Amino acid sequence: MSASAPPARTRRPYIDWLRGVAVVIMILAHTTDSWTRVADRSLYLYYLVVVISGMAAPLFLFLAGLAVSLSASAKARKTGDAAGAAAAVRRRGWEILGLGFLFRLQSWALGLFRAPASSMLKVDILNVMGIAMAGAATTWGLCRRPASRVAAFALIAVTTSLATPLIREAAWPAWLPDAVEWYLRPPPGKSWFTLFPWAGLLFAGAAIGVLVDGTRDAQAERRLNQAFVLGGGALFALAWAGSHWPSIYLRSSFWTTSPSYFFMRIGLMTLMLGGAYYWLRRPTAGHWSPMLVFGDSSLFVYWVHVELAYGGATKFLQRRLPFWWCIAAFVAFTAFMLGLTQAKNRVAARWRRRRPPQ
Repeated sequence: MSASAPPARTRRPYIDWLRGVAVVIMILAHTTDSWTRVADRSLYLYYLVVVISGMAAPLFLFLAGLAVSLSASAKARKTGDAAGAAAAVRRRGWEILGLGFLFRLQSWALGLFRAPASSMLKVDILNVMGIAMAGAATTWGLCRRPASRVAAFALIAVTTSLATPLIREAAWPAWLPDAVEWYLRPPPGKSWFTLFPWAGLLFAGAAIGVLVDGTRDAQAERRLNQAFVLGGGALFALAWAGSHWPSIYLRSSFWTTSPSYFFMRIGLMTLMLGGAYYWLRRPTAGHWSPMLVFGDSSLFVYWVHVELAYGGATKFLQRRLPFWWCIAAFVAFTAFMLGLTQAKNRVAARWRRRRPPQ
């Protein structure tokens, strides 16, 4: 990397804003899944909520990949050590994996250890995110030029998607220990996260992150996000059209293993990234934004709200609310989580001010 290269733009609030959107969708997903009564789960509006809710996890993984590229590049420019920058981001990936196991342990303990101990081995989004971040950071470090990084990330994302239907039907993963096999494909009847295809979403985001990092002025970033809107929309349309063609696989499910659905989500998220950029360029964008609050504290919100939505604190609501009552409860719960997040931020700010200077 040339030492004379102009500095990259580091403040990109539209990325945090889009992460905040993912947080709100995540809360919608978990509250409606936990609290809607069984009789209303056949409603078409509930089905639409399920479809919308399905974008939360892809957005988190996509934006985590984007952050891998931005963080590694920023660290490399600051220290002049690309290998060290990749190692630092890789360590963060392993930390996220560790947090995934800690989250399972917390859930097990709060459930008074009634669940079997094997529940600790459930593969959730933090497990996939951590491993994929470590892999993306390693890939970033092995590739020296932006073009090679984009190509490597895109190739891994495409390969992960195309391999998913094959791995789901292959015999050889059954020879592995269950705890390993579950990272490749879920147990029968379970809708767990797996590396195939979910990790591919993070690598796709890492490719986009390299492109974003390559912009060195406002005009270049505007042109890039315009390309994201147009290109993302085109990819979504092509993938949607492809979903109507005969499948090349003997068995493939559109909602879980289909490459068409994978690329539809990539296209939609790329379009959303460009849309978030333009949304924050509107005249009133300088005002306080709850999405930015959520986007800056997404891990905190995830950690707290899951137990509140599914745990004993809301047991009296679980599977008991009519659909529209559940939507009202979602709005109230989101406002509560926003207030809790702001309170956490104020406490953290006071703590930082009281710490002695290093």
